Amino acid sequence: MTYCLFASDLHGHPSRYEKLLQAILEEEPAGVFLGGDLLPSGLGSLLTGEGRYRNFLTDYLVPRFKDLKSGMGPEYPDVFLILGNDDPRIEEGAFREVADEGLWHYAHNSERSFRGFRIFGYSYVPPTPFQLKDWERYDVSRYVPPGSVSPEKGIRTVEVSTHEARYSTIKEDLEILAGEGELDAAVILFHTPPHETTLDRAALDGRSVDHVPLDLHVGSIAVRRFIELRQPLITLHGHIHESPRLTGSWKDRLGRTHLFSAAHDGPELALVRIDLESPEHATRILV
Repeated sequence: MTYCLFASDLHGHPSRYEKLLQAILEEEPAGVFLGGDLLPSGLGSLLTGEGRYRNFLTDYLVPRFKDLKSGMGPEYPDVFLILGNDDPRIEEGAFREVADEGLWHYAHNSERSFRGFRIFGYSYVPPTPFQLKDWERYDVSRYVPPGSVSPEKGIRTVEVSTHEARYSTIKEDLEILAGEGELDAAVILFHTPPHETTLDRAALDGRSVDHVPLDLHVGSIAVRRFIELRQPLITLHGHIHESPRLTGSWKDRLGRTHLFSAAHDGPELALVRIDLESPEHATRILV
């Protein structure tokens, strides 16, 4: 049994993190996966009244995980995390530095071995209507959905070349990340969900831009094609908070691949419990 916990889109809410930390302490999972959008946004912190940390990473997140590791000793789990499209990339270096100290594994664009499984991580999402573009890529082509903003525009906290912003795609990234090996024992931590699943349904009903109806499914076509072709064991997703409520499901299947989402549009923490050796029995609770 390889028991793990998965959470995503915590958006810097200490109340959610405290519930997660308590669950880790009580349940002693072998692994913990965090699927991006971990830091507070400026607007989010104002609305929730939880923006009381000058630097959320160094003032709250690192000290609390260090306390947990000290308290759990050898039972402290392997923590794998990525950033999401609401997390400024300028913080990536600090997350990597903490990873070098052994508190967690920074999983974006990397592969690690974990108890017989291959763990991959990938942060980028297709174009969105939002202005922060640090973690956005074109999907399978340079198409921008109606109402969205091109990755070549918007705001970046880390400068990238014009060529990268204009020509990089999620499709090409995934081909490089996964290589050519078998993925039947792979767990892939994405921020975006795959297109046309129960995990990527947005609340865009009846909306249009310039008389063009908006697609209700806003996940990545490249991620869906990748899953269908390569069939990893498990993929983990977040990003579209309202999808589980709208579709009535936080999980899906593409062939033999089990898909799980920990996104949630309420105040609670959505916590997915998975035994990597029997993912068909995964459960999700709101705490």
